[in-house]
Amino acid sequence: MTSTEHGAPPSARSADPRPAATATGRRPGRNRGTLMSRLDVKGSPYLFIAPFFVLFGVFGLFPLLYTVWVSLHEWSLIGGNEGFIGLDNYVRLATDAKFWLALYNTLGIFLIAVVPQLLLALTLADVLNRRIRGQSAFRMTLILPYITSIAALAIVFSQLFGSEFGLINQALGYLGFDPINWRGDKYFSWVAIAVMIDWRWTGYNALIYLAAMQAVPKDVYEAASLDGASRLRQFFQITIPMLRPTIIFTVIISTIGQMQLFTEPAIFDTGGNMAGGTQGQFQTVMMLVFQEAFRYGNYGYGSAIAWVLFVLVVVLGLVNTLISSRIKGA
Repeated sequence: MTSTEHGAPPSARSADPRPAATATGRRPGRNRGTLMSRLDVKGSPYLFIAPFFVLFGVFGLFPLLYTVWVSLHEWSLIGGNEGFIGLDNYVRLATDAKFWLALYNTLGIFLIAVVPQLLLALTLADVLNRRIRGQSAFRMTLILPYITSIAALAIVFSQLFGSEFGLINQALGYLGFDPINWRGDKYFSWVAIAVMIDWRWTGYNALIYLAAMQAVPKDVYEAASLDGASRLRQFFQITIPMLRPTIIFTVIISTIGQMQLFTEPAIFDTGGNMAGGTQGQFQTVMMLVFQEAFRYGNYGYGSAIAWVLFVLVVVLGLVNTLISSRIKGA
């Protein structure tokens, strides 16, 4: 009898529908699955963050680099690019008294606004970190100024700081003091703008400090209380050192934000021309950028001012970081 009588022919028995193994002992299908798995593990994180970088490149990086190009040209609203002028806009900026006045105003308002703001935010956070009645309601009210519309902010503070019929001047009159020209005097206008800034941002920073305080272990405070430490001593010797990284963070963020100050002085300027008063007494650098670019049509010069401001913000950020690292190492 032949072999075909006992079963299938040898060629049929040797046929195997599965792919043959490679020289390494792995099948091609398994290799493709392993490769796709590796690509999924290593490549998917980049795909998830890719939309951010695409949007940043289109709406962030490209305008930033394009501003450099514009600052090196004579660029106007009507004529557009009127020719390459090199660093002439930056040379003009170095001798422009309006720029130095705007920078002086920006730094002055920054000092008047940020220091009391962070101190008050720290105090409010410490009070709300205690067990008091209506604790949740008080915490919710801290964020209300931050979410209030800019239009409402302008209406309220225009009524408060009006030169003739403002509520603050009326109160000063009842106390026997002369009224204050809030928009005409340099330093009083700084104070008024600083009050607007602090009203809007103190609660925001207080919530950041409060979140950091709640991360401090309660056992530390209980041990200090058993040792006889007062609440004030606990605040300065426990709370402040434990909140040091958070305080440094708020200082850096506030510095960056205040150097780009625009909204509060812009709504305080009733003229609407971004002049910052009759003599530029509260015009900030960002108001000057807006005035030169969009009021006067000097896009090249406005771009140069914007880039100098960007460099100043980076320098101040680096200085803050250096000081912060020294404080952390102390």
